[in-house]
Amino acid sequence: MTTTVAGDVPELTVRAITVRFAGLVALDAVGFTVEPGTIHAVIGPNGAGKSTCFNVLSGVYRADRGTVRLGGHELTRLTPHRIARLGLARTFQNIVLTQGTVADNLLLGRHVLTKSGFTATALHLPGVGREQRRHRERAREIADFMHLGNVFERPVGLLPYGMRKRVEMARALCMEPKVLLLDEPVAGMNADERSETADAIASIRESLGISIVLVEHDMGLVMRIADEVTVLDFGRRIAGGTPAAVQRDPAVIRAYLGTGEDDVDEPVEGTGASAAPDAPAASTDPEGATHRRAASTSMRAGEADDPLRKRDPAVVDREETP
Repeated sequence: MTTTVAGDVPELTVRAITVRFAGLVALDAVGFTVEPGTIHAVIGPNGAGKSTCFNVLSGVYRADRGTVRLGGHELTRLTPHRIARLGLARTFQNIVLTQGTVADNLLLGRHVLTKSGFTATALHLPGVGREQRRHRERAREIADFMHLGNVFERPVGLLPYGMRKRVEMARALCMEPKVLLLDEPVAGMNADERSETADAIASIRESLGISIVLVEHDMGLVMRIADEVTVLDFGRRIAGGTPAAVQRDPAVIRAYLGTGEDDVDEPVEGTGASAAPDAPAASTDPEGATHRRAASTSMRAGEADDPLRKRDPAVVDREETP
């Protein structure tokens, strides 16, 4: 694989991003910086705003306030395809692949780099053929790098789930990005597939030198490969730093574990009723508290049989995009 020159990878800067949906604040003045050539994880409980953040970075959503900059380029008001041309590529929580072979899907990632116009392509001019061969050669090289070379001509529908996730990552790499966004790259995988994907992500950074931003619930993977971590809760950034520092942060522990004050409404004095009108009576174990306790356990305890680390955390439910 051709490596990227470290000086060519720009800093990704997110400043005070705010996103509202019909009055609901999905992101509230969120900010962080992704240093060139690092792996930066964005974590948080379900509904924290992680996928919304990714959608803003990639141009799927437009922020109501704040800025996103990739080096000297302002991305906040750009369309997804223009952002892609500037060097930012992404994958999605749910696999998005076309019918066809692995090669067909990887070549779609080369489209953003194609210089031949419609007329030249329709007339099959000599330059078009040369460009198409170069794109195919590069796609094959990336497939080999992602351990997909032996299935390059195979229909993606015949591949196992974990391999299809790697095809999507390879397609993003075919865009020659400077920053790669990975939205829950190991969600739904078994232990072996998670280990292989973690190795692949680390190899991408080491071989290409590009920056990687990932949203992930698997804390074993985050603790293993991330350089920096940003923690969101209810649309706000509550912590940031190294994985070890974030794991010990009291605000992060509270966000995942929850407290009696946060999880159960206090009764209105003199009425014995909840402060929220028409609200159902609070249970002794609300669903939100259960989810947070499970996530907290995943950060601190985990299961010993996972190859990612000796104490691999349990995977919590995936966040739904608003």
